[in-house]
Amino acid sequence: MEVKNKIVIITGAGSGIGKATAIHFAKYGAIVVVSDIDLESAKKVAEEIVTNGGTSRPIKANVAKFEEVENLINKTVEEFGRLDVIVNNAGIGPNLLRTHESSLKDWDRVIAVNQTGVFYCMKLALVQFLKQGAGNIVNIASLAGLKASPNNISYSASKFAVVGMTKSAAMEYATKNIRVNAVCPGYTESALLDQLIAAKPEMDAILRSVIPMKRYGKAEEIAEAAVWLASDNTKFMTGQTITLDGGTSL
Repeated sequence: MEVKNKIVIITGAGSGIGKATAIHFAKYGAIVVVSDIDLESAKKVAEEIVTNGGTSRPIKANVAKFEEVENLINKTVEEFGRLDVIVNNAGIGPNLLRTHESSLKDWDRVIAVNQTGVFYCMKLALVQFLKQGAGNIVNIASLAGLKASPNNISYSASKFAVVGMTKSAAMEYATKNIRVNAVCPGYTESALLDQLIAAKPEMDAILRSVIPMKRYGKAEEIAEAAVWLASDNTKFMTGQTITLDGGTSL
C-alpha cells in the first residue's frame, strides 16, 4: 500500500481498531501520530511501533475539546512539517437503552465524542490540507450509521452523522486534492463489543446468528481498509463508505 512516509494522525489509537490501524500504517512505512485521551495507552502503542522499526509519536487529545484537537494538529505539523492523513477513529458507546429511557447526559456524552469530535478533527485537518494543497480523511463510522440499530439512539445518530459529514466534505473538497471516505465496521472485536456483551451476555449468540460469516470482525481487518483508503492506491475514490460486516447488512 502506498502510504510510505505519509504523516498520519489516528485518534483513539490507544486500543482496539485505532491501535490496529496505527500499527498497520507503520507496517507500510507511514509516520504515525498515536493520539488518545489516555496518554499512557498512546505511549505504549507508539513504543511498540518504534520497537518494530517504525516512527511514531504519542500525543494526548480529547477530541471533544476543540483546543486539544488544535494542539494535536499543531504539534504534528510543527514536528513533521505537514499532515497527510487523519483517521478519525475515537469513539464511545451508549448505555444501550430505548430512546425514551436514554439520559440527556448519555446523549451529550456520545454526540460530543463521536460526532462533534469528528467535526473538530475534520475542520482543523482541512485547514492544514488546504494550505498544503492535499490531504486525506478517513472516518471510522459504523454499520449503525447505515441501518437501524435499536437501543442505540445516541450512537446511531452520531454514526449516521459521520457518514453524512464524510459525503458532504468529499463534495466540498473534491477539486482541492483532498479525499474524504469512511469505513463502516459491523460487529468487531473491540472494547465497545465487550461492553455490549458484558451488559447483555445473551447478545453474543444473537449477534453471531445475524452475521452470515458467523464471526466478529477483527480490528486488523478494519485497519487494512483504513490504510487502503488513505493510500495512493485509491486516488479516484472519495465520499465512499466501505462496509466491513461479514455480510450482516445483506
